[in-house]
Amino acid sequence: MDMNQQLTAYQAQIEKALEGYAKTWPAYGDMQAAMAYSLLSGGKRIRPVLTLAVCRLFGGEPAKALPFACGLEMIHTYSLIHDDLPCMDDDDFRRGKPTNHKVYGEATAVLAGDALLTAAFGILAGADLSARQIGRGVSCLADAAGPAGMVGGQFLDLLGEGKTLTYDEVVQIEALKTGCMIEAAARLGAIAAGSTPQEEEAAASFARKIGLAFQIRDDILDVLGDEAEFGKPIGSDAENQKSTFVALKGVEACEAMVDTLTEEAITCLADYPGSDFLCGLARMLAGRTK
Repeated sequence: MDMNQQLTAYQAQIEKALEGYAKTWPAYGDMQAAMAYSLLSGGKRIRPVLTLAVCRLFGGEPAKALPFACGLEMIHTYSLIHDDLPCMDDDDFRRGKPTNHKVYGEATAVLAGDALLTAAFGILAGADLSARQIGRGVSCLADAAGPAGMVGGQFLDLLGEGKTLTYDEVVQIEALKTGCMIEAAARLGAIAAGSTPQEEEAAASFARKIGLAFQIRDDILDVLGDEAEFGKPIGSDAENQKSTFVALKGVEACEAMVDTLTEEAITCLADYPGSDFLCGLARMLAGRTK
């Protein structure tokens, strides 16, 4: 199976599992529909794919990592719903579709995000893994999503609007806002596989590198991307007066940074047989146009 076939297989496995979880939620008014609208709206599923692929790399069963992968994707989805709200980035489109609050209203969108966040940890708790693995998985995801991770990064991002930030400050924001969840995806796969500490750290290092490259590519696409292909408005960073990698370094330097970070990420897994898929994924993300 080549890289694209394996990616498609992982994505199909994740999609089926997410659809299964969505069917179990109560249909109070629009609640279930609003949760499913954003969760099942497509997307690359890169974070859960990373969880399954790292689990496989270290000898685990990807199927047993699915609750970890899906729980993480639910938290990622909740963050997008809230990020699009008028009180945050005030975006009207996500993945080429109207954002959640545009369809269901702000109050329902907030609650749909809250529900996805909370449901995610219940799904992790029900994984067919040891109590120790589940405990470590829950702790890992909580750290990555909370005040020391994604939420903290989002708060720093808000504080930085309208200000000229340094390169180090932008790196800190993105390491928390985006990088922590990508690193958590890799760590969750390693935890589900029962990997060694050395294996987990190698996967985490790989994920940190591709996470930073991912955000730099996002900044490039916010300037040069095609809105129809990108699935959300182009130029929103400039409109919101955000300091970005492109604003600080320019497009050409950012392209070089993406290439360097990608090769460094691949080096992190060079000693592990069977890492071809993850290395191919890193290169695919480096060259993405959406």
